Amino acid sequence: MGGDEGLVVRKIRHGTVIDHIPAGRALRVLRLLGATLGGGRRIAIVINAESRKLGRKDIVKIEGLEPRVEDLDRIALVAPTATVNIVRDYRVVVKRKVEPPAEVRGILRCANPTCITRKPGEPVTPRFRLVSRDPLEYQCVYCGSILGEREIVEQLGGPAPL
Repeated sequence: MGGDEGLVVRKIRHGTVIDHIPAGRALRVLRLLGATLGGGRRIAIVINAESRKLGRKDIVKIEGLEPRVEDLDRIALVAPTATVNIVRDYRVVVKRKVEPPAEVRGILRCANPTCITRKPGEPVTPRFRLVSRDPLEYQCVYCGSILGEREIVEQLGGPAPL
């Protein structure tokens, strides 16, 4: 083979490129976007690519999708280092680093089995407040339990990839 060490992935005309995903989390990001991926969209996934910033990273390219704000919030919970690039006519028109939201409602489940949000029949929506961006941590506003990045990723991304 030639001296090229680069990876060739075809450009997309319209869509989204999610870069700087922590290594091994691309499939989790796709699961979070699952509800918006219907319609036979073309998707490219790069797993464990070299990265000066992260050491290793994943990249996801999705044709024909511009994520909603709530999608970006969920991505930030699973991949807090991610950058989302919106592409139109083969050009990046928006480049945004995801930001973990200050508060999360109804997305995460408290790990404390005695928390009121876990009691059957209680009309309480789980709410968490951001307490740390690095490492990512959220605190239950009802019982004070802390959810770390690992627990958040497991809850939102399904089982760990093989």
